[in-house]
Amino acid sequence: MKSLIGAAIGTFCLAAPALAETPAAIVEDVQGKVDGVAFMDYVAPGKIIKLGPKASITLSYLKSCQRETISEGVVLVGAEQSTVQLGEVKREKVPCDTNAAKLSEREANQSAATTFRTMRSDAKGAPSKLPTLYGTAPLVQAKSGSTLVIERTDGKEPTISVPLKSEIMVGGKFYDFAKAGKTLTPGGSYLAILGAKRYAFQVDASATSSPTPIVGRLLRLE
Repeated sequence: MKSLIGAAIGTFCLAAPALAETPAAIVEDVQGKVDGVAFMDYVAPGKIIKLGPKASITLSYLKSCQRETISEGVVLVGAEQSTVQLGEVKREKVPCDTNAAKLSEREANQSAATTFRTMRSDAKGAPSKLPTLYGTAPLVQAKSGSTLVIERTDGKEPTISVPLKSEIMVGGKFYDFAKAGKTLTPGGSYLAILGAKRYAFQVDASATSSPTPIVGRLLRLE
């Protein structure tokens, strides 16, 4: 078995492109011995992951909204899905919005008013869809030590203000509303505020508070 795994890794090393800086997926779950990654790590295309006997990993792809549960074998991370040798993979398409996952790249330096107006209208003034979350409990990537403020923009709702202390951050960089027992309102539009930065998003009208895949409720603010 070790020789087969070594051969699989060798094949992947020959085929794998150079590692990209932009993450392709997030590690949603790890069970057993898995080399090279940990829970809540981002992984880029070209990353090779080795799973031990009876080990498994769940990857959620940010671009394709593919959620993969992989058991044993060797995994080569791709841009939209993995290639797996000597193991099994189960895939499902889950509700997610790639604009929400890339929110920080689009809106980080705009003021609150400009952000909300820009996200609501395209260049021709037609309505434009806000980045959408498909769970009412966001998973927010932000720097510890800052304060996260969530304000509703289309109705009255108590403002949420959370000091992002390191001891409450998952993996040192995520604040999980589900873990904290906090939820937003289905169908609501919001601003996430970090210091001078503003990020506009909305919660899908059919979103629930039940456990949902990470990629469907991820807001990358840093």
